[in-house]
Amino acid sequence: MAAQDLNRDLIGVPGGRAMLQTPALIVDLDAMERNIAAMAAHAKKHNIALRPHAKTHKCSEIAKRQIKAGALGICCAKLGESEALADAGIDSILLTSPVVTEFGIGRVMALNMKIPELRITCDNATVAKKLEDAARASGKKLRVVVDIDPGLGRTGIRPGDGAIALVEQIIKSPNIEFAGLQCYAGQVQHMESPNERRAASLNAMKELAELRDRLKAKGITVPLLSGGGTGTFDIDPDANTLTELQVGSYIFMDKQYNEVWEKPGQRPPFEPSLFVQTTVVSANREGLATTDAGFKAFATDAGSPAIFSGAPDGANYFFFGDEQGGIFYPSANGKLDVGAVIVCIVPHCDPTVNLYDRYHGVRGDVLESIWTIEARGASA
Repeated sequence: MAAQDLNRDLIGVPGGRAMLQTPALIVDLDAMERNIAAMAAHAKKHNIALRPHAKTHKCSEIAKRQIKAGALGICCAKLGESEALADAGIDSILLTSPVVTEFGIGRVMALNMKIPELRITCDNATVAKKLEDAARASGKKLRVVVDIDPGLGRTGIRPGDGAIALVEQIIKSPNIEFAGLQCYAGQVQHMESPNERRAASLNAMKELAELRDRLKAKGITVPLLSGGGTGTFDIDPDANTLTELQVGSYIFMDKQYNEVWEKPGQRPPFEPSLFVQTTVVSANREGLATTDAGFKAFATDAGSPAIFSGAPDGANYFFFGDEQGGIFYPSANGKLDVGAVIVCIVPHCDPTVNLYDRYHGVRGDVLESIWTIEARGASA
C-alpha cells in the first residue's frame, strides 16, 4: 500500500480511530473547531482582526477554515510555506520572516504576481532597495511591512530613528508600498507568570504605539500593526495598538502552551486538539511498556509528550530511541498490553507537525478525513 493511502480505508468506519496504523498525527475536529470559533469570537469582541499563523499547521484545509470563520488571511513564516499554500488556493498572505537573497526575492516577485494580497516583512535598508528594484522589474507593486524588534533580537529593527528612516525610504520608493508594522514578542509568549507576561507584552506594545505616533506626527499613516501570539492573545488587545493578531498555536495547543496557564494554576483558554496516536508494541516488564513513537514522532525541544489517554493513572512517557517511546506506570493502577492505543499531547506543535505528511481528522472514535500538510518541510 502506498504511504498516501495508509489508513484511508478506515474513513467513516465506526471505531476506525483505534485501528489507525501508528504513529499517526491526529486532529480532534470538534476541539479544533471550538478553538477556531473561540478565537474568532474573542477578536470580534475586541474589535481586532485575525491573521492566524499557518506555520503552526502548514495546511490549506485548516487555513481555509480559519478564513471562513472570519480571518483576513494567514501568516507564513517561510517563503516555501507561502508558495505551497498559495498553490492550494490561499490568496492573502503575510510573510513574517525576511527574504534577502536574489533568488529568494525573485520567488517573492513570482508569488506577488500570483496572488492578490501578498505582504512581506523587511528590517533592512539594503534589502528594501533590492525589493524596490525587483518590484520595478516585475511590473507590480509589492506591499512591504517593516518588522520591529521588541527586544528579542531575532529579526526586526528596534523602534526609533532607524525604523523611521526605513519607513521613509520605503515610502519614497515608487515600486514598493509601505503596508504597516509587524511586532512579534516571541520571548514573552511562554512566560509562566501572568503578571510578568502581561507587563512584558504591554511594554512591547507601548514601544510600538510610540513608533506609530512618531510616524503619524510626520504625516505617515500606518495601515496595519500586526503581531501578538497565543500566549498574549488576551493581553495585547488591551493596549489598543495592534490591528491584527498573528495567533497560531491556539488551534492545536501543546504541552508547552498548556503549561503557560496550568503552572500558575489557571485553565488553558483553548483545548488540546492535536495528538500523536501510538501503539504499545512490547510489554514484557512490569510497569513498563514500549510504543512505536520515539524521537522521530515528536519534536523534542520541549521535552517528552504528555499522555492524554490510554494509560493507567500516574503514567509518564519518555523517549526510548529513534523509533520507540516508553511508558513508566504504576502497575497497581492497571496494565498495558501489546496493542494498547496511547494518545499523547505533543510537546511543541509546530515542529511536530513538520514531521508528518498528513493529518487524521477524527470525531469521537471515527476517522472522518485525511488532509495533506502541503507546507511540510517548506523551510526555504
